[in-house]
Amino acid sequence: MTAVNEPTTIDQSWVPPNRTLLIGGSDVDPQGETWDVFNPATEEVIATVGGASSDQVDAAVAAARDAFPAWAALSGAERSAHIHRFADALERAADRLLPSIVNEVGTPVSLAEYLQVKMAVDEHLRWAAEAAKTDRTIHLGEYDKPVPTMSDVVHDPVGVVAAITGYNYPLNLAIFKFGAALAAGCTVVLFPSPRTPLTTLFLGELIQESGLPPGVMNVIVGGTEVGKQLSSHPGVDRVSFTGSDAVGAKIMEQAAANLAGVTLELGGKSPNIVLEGVDVSKIAVEMHLRWSRNGGQGCAALARLLVHDSLYDDFLEAGATAFDQMVVGDPWDRATNIGPMIRPDHQARVRGFIDDSVAAGGRKLLEVTKPLPEKGWFVNPVLLGDLPHDARAVQNEIFGPVAVILPFRDTEEAIRLANDTPYGLAANVWCDDPTEARRVAEQIRAGTVWINGGGAMRPDAPFGGYGKSGVGRELGEWGMREYLEVKHIQWRI
Repeated sequence: MTAVNEPTTIDQSWVPPNRTLLIGGSDVDPQGETWDVFNPATEEVIATVGGASSDQVDAAVAAARDAFPAWAALSGAERSAHIHRFADALERAADRLLPSIVNEVGTPVSLAEYLQVKMAVDEHLRWAAEAAKTDRTIHLGEYDKPVPTMSDVVHDPVGVVAAITGYNYPLNLAIFKFGAALAAGCTVVLFPSPRTPLTTLFLGELIQESGLPPGVMNVIVGGTEVGKQLSSHPGVDRVSFTGSDAVGAKIMEQAAANLAGVTLELGGKSPNIVLEGVDVSKIAVEMHLRWSRNGGQGCAALARLLVHDSLYDDFLEAGATAFDQMVVGDPWDRATNIGPMIRPDHQARVRGFIDDSVAAGGRKLLEVTKPLPEKGWFVNPVLLGDLPHDARAVQNEIFGPVAVILPFRDTEEAIRLANDTPYGLAANVWCDDPTEARRVAEQIRAGTVWINGGGAMRPDAPFGGYGKSGVGRELGEWGMREYLEVKHIQWRI
């Protein structure tokens, strides 16, 4: 394997040459609409791709259904070996996965090496491979009414999974879905965001290289109509989607026509709470560099800063150092830590949040003011303040390098403000008292709550949210169970 921390081995201009779909283990020329894929840092067209036709969507689902009985019948150890071989193929291709992601997403290479590639393969896919071996049978024991019986609870794979991913982490989000689905014994039709299809199309080549049985994983791309056909397809047993809450609601409605289950990982407006007594000089830089990474294009970005009013001025002063460290520009420059927005319409949307907030009386309390590159859909990071908690920028997911800050008087107000949002994906609590930090964390309505910055995204821990942040969970044993049906077997003794 070529290590991803050896930049001299990376061809920075590389994009996947493969433009074919993968259906039933074979490369298939797309027959649907075509569109251009752009490098968001240069605005250049880096590829033209074709989407699946309606017949090809049907063919991909049929291939997954045909492959399902044999794949589900394998032992967990056999499925594990297949998934590990797939991970091996991904590791060997790390020096191509990395530039593919940098060039189509715009994530700075210094961040993409771990967040976009290494974490996805070495940690999350490998964990799923091992999880395939787990025997989840539960022995309930004896029951004596009306006659003596024994019972087991076993778990069967759901069937065919439509895995629909967002643009911001094309490899990670795909692995979160197909890793667990394959480990559970399901087969998959993988469908990426049309904004970033290249890395996913490249997976088709690696799937074949790894020797995964034909039809177990199929890869198709397309626009809105293709996605709608897939999520409402009668041959699909579960739809797993990552994206906005608005699109998630539509997918839920489409899947409901077939009573197919859904796993939805949607948006967030995650609070970052700084309680009284914290030394803000030690945490401000970490906080700002975290919410702004990947250009703020992360569903769990902790970009709603709730700071105790006694620390407010000191926090702003300490945060200025972080903004001095933010470098916006070429993702291939290792000094860069803020990349572009994915498309010009998204750039305009993010700037609209800033402009509307200032027009409504808000202020830019901290910002990067260096000139932006002439090309590329960049936005300079901004910290907005002097906004009420019901302001649009405070309540809505911006999905860009923009954070908002609000002071609070006491801990109970902080908890109330943290929960005063339709989302509930993630949160963080900064507190010097471990007991108090845990008390506050337990009162926050969010699927993940970090204390004092937490740590990396664990493959064995659940990820998902409350309210408009989604339905179900990904990762860990909880993510596995999204792709398993529960069966009770009872017999007389």
